[in-house]
Amino acid sequence: MVRQGCKRPFCRNRRRNYLRRRLDFFRLYRRHRRGHRSSVGVKQKVGGHCPCFSLCDRPLRLTLIRNADIEVAEDGVRLDLALLRAFPDTTRAFVRDAIERGYVSFANERSGLDTPVTAKGSKLRAGSRIRVRELLEKSDNLVLAEKLPANAPFPVPVCFQDDSLLAFDKPAGMPVQPLSCRESGTLMNLVCARFPECASVGDEPLMAGALHRIDAGTSGLVIVARSTDAFSEMRRQFSEQTVRKTYLALVEGPVAVGGTLENYLVHDPTVPYCRMIDASDRRALSVEAGGRACRRRAMHAVTKYSPIAHTTAGCEERTLLEVTIFTGVTHQIRAQLANAGMHIVNDRLYGAFAVENQVGHCLHALSAAFRHPSSGVPTEIRTQEPPWARI
Repeated sequence: MVRQGCKRPFCRNRRRNYLRRRLDFFRLYRRHRRGHRSSVGVKQKVGGHCPCFSLCDRPLRLTLIRNADIEVAEDGVRLDLALLRAFPDTTRAFVRDAIERGYVSFANERSGLDTPVTAKGSKLRAGSRIRVRELLEKSDNLVLAEKLPANAPFPVPVCFQDDSLLAFDKPAGMPVQPLSCRESGTLMNLVCARFPECASVGDEPLMAGALHRIDAGTSGLVIVARSTDAFSEMRRQFSEQTVRKTYLALVEGPVAVGGTLENYLVHDPTVPYCRMIDASDRRALSVEAGGRACRRRAMHAVTKYSPIAHTTAGCEERTLLEVTIFTGVTHQIRAQLANAGMHIVNDRLYGAFAVENQVGHCLHALSAAFRHPSSGVPTEIRTQEPPWARI
């Protein structure tokens, strides 16, 4: 039913088509779940946002498994496996998230009190009952659209827009994508609010059509596809390394001449967070369960840099570099410049000194050059230089 006051016929049609698809899906789900309907709870509705709510500000309800009881049929089965068997439309990640949030518990019918489960690998006994208060499904793994005022300007600068692509100048400190469907405050949450067609584009639901990532502390260009055809063509160009990406980096110390950095990078196994190191580093060795040392998967990275300006901050000399990359390895520019002794200002993860009251590090995605996915015309999208690069 269309909300009273919404007079957009295309919005009513979109809502009607959506309800028809949900009805077809529900019929198939009932047919699939009929074998154990007696032990599994029904799906209920929780609040979310309509994919077109930026046009009509109408809520959409996501489908969840809520208040469901299951009975364990065999001894020794793991808790997470039992939940996956009972609810085939969920995932391991959603099961782990529900356990960590305390939404899964052992049901005690005698006392009426539930005992929360804390370990996903808990072994179950036959006949025991598991109560699931809330569990997400695969269909819920979508980017949650931020609630934006209808007539407010988009909070992130839009530097390019046509029927195939969008390009944004992301500020430092804002992540590109959420890590879960519960997270908000990222660029893609905003994009899905104003450009709802992006929510279903791409092969990763939480990327919502974004063609590449930049770190949360990095500012600058992020390109998003608005259609499946544009996404496929742009991803082909990215995978063939024909997209030229240009960055600006302000580094500590003087840099007299440019050069090319080429090596293999791996994730550092000695830290619990993401940091890249040279593949030849001894820290790249990780120990398997049997005690045998092995190296992690190495990724080839090539970075070209050239100094374009010099400045000072107090008694410290700094150099502004123009950096060009074709590969897209995680933390590629930050790690390779740091390994070469050129630390990006305020990049404390890779050994730079901290700068007081500065958000993010001095790395900015300036431009990208490629062939337009629809016309094939050579296209270059540029963003504005950040304040620290205006030397």
